Amino acid sequence: MHVDLFTLYLLAVGTLFVSCGMTLWERRIYPGRRRELTILAAGYATLAVGCVAALLRRDLPGAIGAAIGNLLFITGYLLILHGVASLSGRQYRAGSVGMLLVMALTWAVGGARWQEAVWSYVSSIPIVVACGMTARELVRIDGMKWVQSRYIAAIVSGGHAIFYVFRTAVLPALVTLYGPSMLSAVGKITMYEGVLYSVVLPMALLRIIRDEAHGQLLLESQTDFLTGLGNRRWFFEEGARVIHDGGVPRPVSILAFDLDQFKAINDRYGHETGDEVLKSFGKIVQSVVGPAAILARIGGEEFAALLHDHDSLRARELGEAVARRFAETVSHRVSGVEIRATVSIGLAQSGSEALALADLLAAADQALYSAKSLGGNRLELAQTTVLATVA
Repeated sequence: MHVDLFTLYLLAVGTLFVSCGMTLWERRIYPGRRRELTILAAGYATLAVGCVAALLRRDLPGAIGAAIGNLLFITGYLLILHGVASLSGRQYRAGSVGMLLVMALTWAVGGARWQEAVWSYVSSIPIVVACGMTARELVRIDGMKWVQSRYIAAIVSGGHAIFYVFRTAVLPALVTLYGPSMLSAVGKITMYEGVLYSVVLPMALLRIIRDEAHGQLLLESQTDFLTGLGNRRWFFEEGARVIHDGGVPRPVSILAFDLDQFKAINDRYGHETGDEVLKSFGKIVQSVVGPAAILARIGGEEFAALLHDHDSLRARELGEAVARRFAETVSHRVSGVEIRATVSIGLAQSGSEALALADLLAAADQALYSAKSLGGNRLELAQTTVLATVA
């Protein structure tokens, strides 16, 4: 089916304005990304206006129409770059302004004399740079693990940049060999590719925002709001995964923690002070056991740490270090009265065949109760190594 260039321009304008409208609508759903979505929507709208200016460029005298259209295109691509970079807190304001000034100067100096060459070839260079940098920003977005959506967007933006590299580096030679008809054919291909870009990229970028929001909700559902550690649900889910990683049970150690006389602290000094004690303990135990441990607050003043590939001696050393540092460093003053807090710890370790996590934690809890009965501020080891039983 034959589609003329005018229809392709209208199609590109329509898809860009639709993408702009959808992106603005998404701001209501994801207010945390309102600024980034606004910048992206402005980029799509600017590209759409650039298409209109390009379509009408021959109705204006000299190179004015072509210059306006090209500068609008570049501005749109730079806004998209800025919107994507803003997802990671980066920006390219100075570089963007410099690029626009250089291109404006190029049109002012050479536009009247070499209008077609500047429009067809030179104007592609800043588009290559903007789209290439956008692809790079998508690949290196900080803290985002949702690979599929951002890599789709990176491929689309990078492919757009490669296409314009072709326009800049290869097209002049093809026009020399095959004549002006080649320029017209590539112009149509450019519009087809532009329509595809204007549909796929906005959808992929919106998917990034949605995936990020979903990931944040998932993280919140797995995180204890007070200490920032994992919660009980996350501990059992992640712990079971670690124990059975690769389908082969792994020996693990569990440290169960319970703050001594914590109810008395709450009753006497208030829950705000109690919360500070909990947060202090969370920071201390996290610094001692390290990031590889599965660490969670599983109840009011109860915590647990799963240490994989740690023998009982190493796990005991870590547990005793937690008790020592907590007793030495946690001190609060309320109305001139000093509060000192301590912790009791139970340690259990699975045998060569890992036990269910709930049973292993129960064994650590029994050792914990022994520590409390002996006065607290100490670590007790489960009486025997916990072995898996075969049903």
